[in-house]
Amino acid sequence: MKFGIYPGGRAGTVCSHPPDRAAIGDLIDDLAGGRPFVIREYVHFFGEETPPDVITSLGADHDLAHLTMPDGWYVENGRELDLVVSYIPQAADVPGWLSFLDTVIDRYGHLTRYLQVTLEPNFPIPLIDGSAPGVLQALTLGIPHARTALDRRGLHDVQIGFSVAEPAEWLGGDDEFWRYLSTVPQQDFADHVDYVGLGLYPDAFSPVAPRGTPGDVASLTAHALHHLREHSLPRAHIPPSTPIHIAENGTPSGAPRTEQTQCDSLSDMLNTILACEEPLNIAHYELFSLRDAASDSPQPTGTLGLVTDTYRPKQAFTVYRDIVRDASSPATTRKS
Repeated sequence: MKFGIYPGGRAGTVCSHPPDRAAIGDLIDDLAGGRPFVIREYVHFFGEETPPDVITSLGADHDLAHLTMPDGWYVENGRELDLVVSYIPQAADVPGWLSFLDTVIDRYGHLTRYLQVTLEPNFPIPLIDGSAPGVLQALTLGIPHARTALDRRGLHDVQIGFSVAEPAEWLGGDDEFWRYLSTVPQQDFADHVDYVGLGLYPDAFSPVAPRGTPGDVASLTAHALHHLREHSLPRAHIPPSTPIHIAENGTPSGAPRTEQTQCDSLSDMLNTILACEEPLNIAHYELFSLRDAASDSPQPTGTLGLVTDTYRPKQAFTVYRDIVRDASSPATTRKS
């Protein structure tokens, strides 16, 4: 399994400090320990009707100018860029979206190893792709369009996928999304999908059962993984040979939780994911995120980081670093 992280320190509209590139570089080098490491980044398609203040609130004003770190950093020392292209216009604009994919590939394709087309299109909340008009067409037309665009530029090694949010029950049901994918011929969509990502936050936004009891973090994690592989993906004609990427996974440390609670949850989630790696064909794990968006925020999204918003490592930093090193050691290396 490959491991990775989002380095930017922003969660939606929450971000209290600009990134410190020197601190990010040192912390990620420590986490990776000289091993290959996946770096997750985001760019956004807004269309023509999105107000400028919405774009600014997401920190997306300069998406096509630069990512969190300098370009060359993403391809040095075994790092691999996982680039998410999010579709969130206020009015459906699939032609504009396909043109934007071309622009993103022209700008970042040479740096990219994994290209995620749309962000959680099954998740209908504001500022997430599932709420955007035309998102189903953006996904199903965007995947094959991106493949053609990459091939035309000689970027044949870039893998293309999409991500979905965690279990359907938590969302109130995403049956309509999977029903739509079931109607798309396999050769028009599923055959072009190299991986499917899962956004997994079992204890971030809802209370969970105590550790070691049914409905705890570990059991919710296992349910999400099995539900995706055994129930949802077959409906979309996506076979077991297509790997799952844990595209986002996080747990907060803010009140009423503590840094120790964050450690316990992170350990339970990762141990469950590692146990499911081979039977469910899970190839990647990417943590959200390196830095808190706002360590004093009352919102769970504010404290998902391994370090505070001033880059002080929390206990969870050591937990993740040790798991990365243990799981990547010669005695325990798994197929990835």
